[in-house]
Amino acid sequence: MKIEFSPALPEGTRLVAYVADQDKLPGGIEPALAEGAKAARFKGRAGELFEGFVERGGAVVRVAIAGAGESGAEARSGNLEKAGAALAAKYLTSGEKSLAVDFTGSGLSPEAVATVLLGLRLRAWRHDAYRTKLKDEQKRSLETVVVVGAPDGAEAAWAVEAGLAEGVEFTRELVTEPPNKVYPISFVEKCREAFKDTGAELTVLDEDEMARLGMGALLGVGQGSAQPSRLLAIKWSGGGSEAPTVFVGKGVTFDTGGISLKPGAGMEDMKWDMGGAGAVAGAMLAAVKRKAKANVVGVVGLVENMPDGNAIRPSDILTSMSGQTIEVLNTDAEGRLVLGDALYWAQKEFSPKRIVDFATLTGAMVISLGHEYAGVFANDDGLADDLLQAGKTSGDRLWRFPLDPAYDKLIDSQIADMKNVGPRPAGSITAAQFLQRFVEKGTAWAHCDIAGMVWADKPGATWDKGATGYGARLIDRFVRDTLEG
Repeated sequence: MKIEFSPALPEGTRLVAYVADQDKLPGGIEPALAEGAKAARFKGRAGELFEGFVERGGAVVRVAIAGAGESGAEARSGNLEKAGAALAAKYLTSGEKSLAVDFTGSGLSPEAVATVLLGLRLRAWRHDAYRTKLKDEQKRSLETVVVVGAPDGAEAAWAVEAGLAEGVEFTRELVTEPPNKVYPISFVEKCREAFKDTGAELTVLDEDEMARLGMGALLGVGQGSAQPSRLLAIKWSGGGSEAPTVFVGKGVTFDTGGISLKPGAGMEDMKWDMGGAGAVAGAMLAAVKRKAKANVVGVVGLVENMPDGNAIRPSDILTSMSGQTIEVLNTDAEGRLVLGDALYWAQKEFSPKRIVDFATLTGAMVISLGHEYAGVFANDDGLADDLLQAGKTSGDRLWRFPLDPAYDKLIDSQIADMKNVGPRPAGSITAAQFLQRFVEKGTAWAHCDIAGMVWADKPGATWDKGATGYGARLIDRFVRDTLEG
């Protein structure tokens, strides 16, 4: 969607929107609109929308008022996003091609205006590439948003948030595409195209290079697939000489479960088992697009987990890059195998200041937190606190879970250094304990299990049904507050 700034309403404008705080109407609107809003019991609550029609300059104009909630509310940023999102949801398929948003006299700061626009653009995203039989009223019509009456500095503020929007949209695209379109090699190619001429450095390891490095855990997951595995690193150096912060993403582009085959019902959802990799790639694109003053690296392990005569079997033993051996009890507990090698390689390659991984790792996390929070585990309280705050600010919320040596016995193996799955209790915790074994002593590390958050069965505040883009905003806010702040 194209967002433009203009000093005045374009001639012939047919659709104009305003943003209003709770219990306040925009100044200067026609009495008929004010009376209509009152009659409709419009209060200006966050995301609430009122629509009316008035005559202006001899033409009928469609007017909308979007509620932004209470001006002093703790959730102000989220409420402003809801106001913008409500406009997108209402008019995306309305038949209107252009929407003017008039901030004259709104009293909103430049940052607040940018937040409204962020909500509008994010909610306007949809993926129609393969839908060939949409009716006219189902097709996206809104192409342009014209911003008028914005305070000085709003356009510059939006330029920053536009980079974030592009990153979230990239995450959603990667997560939404079917597995015959996004697989390890095509994921890499999509990233090459997205980061072309941006100044980011991309490094790609193929299977031969990973084999030479001893990445038997990651390669073991992908050895049953016709699609070759890859490891991708995206490096952005915008912060001087300090050690980078590294984000690692699980990129299982489709997960059948392997020999430990998943039930057929619902298996189609496993196209988004690369949601962690998508979040990392999108966050890196956001950082690059807004020229973040930080040194950050995104590393994603990309595999497809398929059953095959060459696939790993329950009871196989894999040797990881770290030299630690893993007894495979369940080939459907594959994400931790991918992350173990990716985490270890990232530490050896970049000597990070901090390292955080993102993965749709366990169904147990969905049982624990549903679809409202992702879980976070950390070996460093300061890192955990920074992530929790970034989650609260961005809206990609986290809830902290424990790490404790008492759980290690649940994944100890009698014939290898560890087994890849423990008993049913504490399933998310034992997965995190597994990953911790690949983190070098003295390295601040956190693990975010985002299994319940990357896909939604119903619309949310700034997304429609489908890919939410979860994780990209969390990482972006973490970078802004802890590395650039």
